[in-house]
Amino acid sequence: MSEIKVTERTRVKRGRKIANYDRDTIYSILDEAWVCNIGVSRDGQAMVQPTSHWRIGNELFLHGSVKNGLFQQVMKGETACITLFLLDGLVFARSAYHHSVNFRSVVVYAKGRLVEDPREKRQALDAMLDKYSPGRSAEARPPNDIEMKATAVFAFPIEEVSAKIRVGGPNEEPEDMALDIWAGVKPVVSVVGELIPD
Repeated sequence: MSEIKVTERTRVKRGRKIANYDRDTIYSILDEAWVCNIGVSRDGQAMVQPTSHWRIGNELFLHGSVKNGLFQQVMKGETACITLFLLDGLVFARSAYHHSVNFRSVVVYAKGRLVEDPREKRQALDAMLDKYSPGRSAEARPPNDIEMKATAVFAFPIEEVSAKIRVGGPNEEPEDMALDIWAGVKPVVSVVGELIPD
């Protein structure tokens, strides 16, 4: 376990009891999630879009079209805010107010590094395919020169980062405990299904 240095941006202010700054825990959440959201500022307007991501060491990788307006801002040096969320359960309380969810979430603040070295870029894209299915990069046709030029790959350092994790049942008011209302957790599980041939 290695703690990550807390910054003013990553210090959890609401829900401090569920804050987590452990590097291994954060890595496990990043690796399990399939989709993240990346946000940047462009001309004073917030831009956010969902995308797939993958991790190599202490860097989070994203890819997209070189013409994408959001990624153009990353190339100009804008700091990105990358978030992801895994829903683990719906929490039912006796009172409407105390209903909640069990979850694991991560927030990363970082400037993206455009991966320009062709060998590193190809290795990064191979790692993305292998996240989908181990060994997939060796099975698929490799990208050609046109496809490589059309694709931007960014690496974001996982340094200014925090996680929040909520587990367990509802937080109830003592006077509500005697109410004849069901309370508990409805688990939510994401499952990757069986392959469907093309």
